[in-house]
Amino acid sequence: MEQPFLQTDRLSLHLWHDQDLDDLMELHSRPDVSRYLSRSGKPWTAEEAKDRMTGWMRDFGTFGIAKLKLLRRDDGRFLGRAGFSFFEEASHFELGYSLAPEYWGRGYATEIAGALAWHFFKLNLGDNFIAFAHVDNAASLKVMERIGMRYDRTGPMNGLHCHVYSMHRRDIDAAVGRAESA
Repeated sequence: MEQPFLQTDRLSLHLWHDQDLDDLMELHSRPDVSRYLSRSGKPWTAEEAKDRMTGWMRDFGTFGIAKLKLLRRDDGRFLGRAGFSFFEEASHFELGYSLAPEYWGRGYATEIAGALAWHFFKLNLGDNFIAFAHVDNAASLKVMERIGMRYDRTGPMNGLHCHVYSMHRRDIDAAVGRAESA
């Protein structure tokens, strides 16, 4: 297996490859995963999954960071995706993550989000970033708070009614988790 982009005690982030499309498609074909990710709340089509994966790899080539494949370190099991995208609507990098429901409630989202926050500032990608979640997505909102992000506002983001959070370089000491770069 290739070197991870980033790893924590339990998790590792890896670049996407064509053979990963089935995992991404399965993740986002689930209504419980996709319900808060778009205005329609509908699962992704195969074409949408391929377009997203292609876009993330383009982002990685441009910015050196993107939404990446999330694996469990001990057995290499696919858990979901996590990372950053440049969010044009807000002119900021946006932290995002989606995990398969069977891995919810185990602290994985908080662990990888905290490590990504730390890594974002280590890579000097900017002085701040945002994250947002649908107002009814309590679990995702808790992750943002646990890693030390600060509430900014409530309003439309990507066509959804969301709470928007931000983290500034000065806030990173409150972030949960530290990571090792591979």
